[in-house]
Amino acid sequence: MLFGEEADWKELLSGKAQVELAELIEKTKQHRCAYMQADDVKIAQLWAALTEISIEMKYIKDMLCKLETFAKGFSSIGEIAKREAIKEKVSDLVKPKTSSEREEVEKIVDTLMEF
Repeated sequence: MLFGEEADWKELLSGKAQVELAELIEKTKQHRCAYMQADDVKIAQLWAALTEISIEMKYIKDMLCKLETFAKGFSSIGEIAKREAIKEKVSDLVKPKTSSEREEVEKIVDTLMEF
């Protein structure tokens, strides 16, 4: 309490934290009918807020999994293109004519792909 006035603790948060808290409180209000029926409304309201955070986290995890799959696909395509480019360059240099020479080119490509 400063000079007889009680300060709202939320005003002591950083600006960014105030905005985030306000948004979370708004999202939590959709559960008002439920938490107002609880014996301890404040605790129930906190659980409702945690539920909203959990829902967002699950959504983010799902999106990250999709992005990871997408990125792995690009990586795979990139590796295939890299292998083909290396094989083409080595074949241009060596100009394999026999199957054993082509096998040697493949071994060279395999070795170069490790880098």
